[in-house]
Amino acid sequence: MTVNQRRLTQHYFMTAPMPCPYLPGRFERKLVTELRGPEANNVHDLLSRSGFRRSHSIAYLPACSDCNACVPVRVCCDGFKLGRSFRRINNRNSDLVRTVMPPTATQEQYQLFSTYQDARHGNGDMARMDARDYRAMIEDSTVDSSIFEYRRKDDSLIAVALVDTLADGLSAVYSFFDPAEDRRGLGTYIILDLINEAKMLSLPHIYLGYWIEECRKMSYKMRFQPLEGFQDGQWVSMADKDADSQSDQ
Repeated sequence: MTVNQRRLTQHYFMTAPMPCPYLPGRFERKLVTELRGPEANNVHDLLSRSGFRRSHSIAYLPACSDCNACVPVRVCCDGFKLGRSFRRINNRNSDLVRTVMPPTATQEQYQLFSTYQDARHGNGDMARMDARDYRAMIEDSTVDSSIFEYRRKDDSLIAVALVDTLADGLSAVYSFFDPAEDRRGLGTYIILDLINEAKMLSLPHIYLGYWIEECRKMSYKMRFQPLEGFQDGQWVSMADKDADSQSDQ
């Protein structure tokens, strides 16, 4: 019996309107459901293919009444090619050692997380997370999750990614890195490493979360072509959006 043939009963709830963290003056609502029990991984697989994302043991989907700016996107790994700029970033980080481990929070990770939040998102909600909040973000998972740690030759931690393994790909849940190492392009490097890992595992996709055309800090996702977006109930090519973003630069 395939996953699609199973009856997976889920209860869904709508959140109350909250200020949108990405588009000033707008409000967001989310459709949420709990990932629990022996079918959690199967439900997660199905929902991810329908544009949902995971946080802790909850899967959520933007469901704003007057806005559809959030577009779920995923990289098609088989067609992805390393361009010159991507090769440079790989070369800059060739000294790093990556280790994959169970989703267990450490004080070393939290210190790097706090440094990253203070430097990059000082006014955001995540900047106020304490060590217990961080541990919950990493460890409160009912699905197949891993931590990717990236270390320098002296064994110091430079970057971390929380990654879910799906039936059809890897999902980049959250990543952070040493903000003092800007020249390395660590955010891009992590995605390149996940694409390489997915290819080795014969997984076709890397799920990158949501892309918002009006949000410049999300524009980097368009660089990872071929990229697909989930729109009107199906995954479609985002190549035209990449061309638009290039023309704006």
